[in-house]
Amino acid sequence: MSKYVPDISSRRWVIISPSRSTRTGMDGKKYRCPLCSGHEKDTPPEVLRYDVGEANKPGWKLRVIPNKFSITDSHEVIIHSPDHQHDIEDLPLSQVQLILKAYRERYNFYRKKGQVYIFCNHGELAGASLSHPHSQLVVIPFQINLDVLTREPLANVVDTNKFFSVYCPDFSQWPYEVWIVPKKGETVFGDLDNEQISDLASIMQKILKQIKKIYERSQFSQNPLGYNYYIYPKENWYLRIIPRFVQRAGFELGTGLSVNIVDPADAALELRGTEEKMRRVLKKLKKF
Repeated sequence: MSKYVPDISSRRWVIISPSRSTRTGMDGKKYRCPLCSGHEKDTPPEVLRYDVGEANKPGWKLRVIPNKFSITDSHEVIIHSPDHQHDIEDLPLSQVQLILKAYRERYNFYRKKGQVYIFCNHGELAGASLSHPHSQLVVIPFQINLDVLTREPLANVVDTNKFFSVYCPDFSQWPYEVWIVPKKGETVFGDLDNEQISDLASIMQKILKQIKKIYERSQFSQNPLGYNYYIYPKENWYLRIIPRFVQRAGFELGTGLSVNIVDPADAALELRGTEEKMRRVLKKLKKF
């Protein structure tokens, strides 16, 4: 069982979850990926499966399973596909749509039981303990105050389609941070219909491809691109993508102040494909 401990003065909470200390990692010569097809017996029984085939056997396109090393009492893993190497930016668009449909289905399953927080840690630098592409869902009691941002004002727009806008908020805390927001306000993520899911999948994949292109051009690191994203669990939801071009250090951790070395306006230009800002911005990154 998880334990919630409050700080009285700041009204922030800490979750004490000792089971997380026993989780497996990506290192080791004998490593066997529990999320790959054919290794279904290495995971708890699935709670959702897309495609034909017998439960907890190969033949799936997407699986959702309970997390063996849970943070909260309800904690699930969404396995993006059987492909061990490729994630949202490189998968077929139809597969990205399945991922978002799984998010919606599990969000709606839990929405009356607590605050449903969906997030992804892509890559070791972003906190992933397993390299197989996956994301996670946790349910947090309604009475717990979440220290998360509400939707930022629209600024530095990168792209739009029928239902969504992509932008780099003026308050961006990370280089090339982008937010995807629905054009229709006062909704929660679980209210999306299939047409909106398709639109979201398309624009999300497009922006991740562009972030990956900028990262690889920068030669800022020999490590593969890492990024995090999460879906705001309440009304006026958004999807926030945080590329991990840089790591946080003592100043940020100690003060709570973020240092963003790329102006969001410049980031938006690059993400739109505007080339003239490229050299100046990448030069800043290399000096950091």
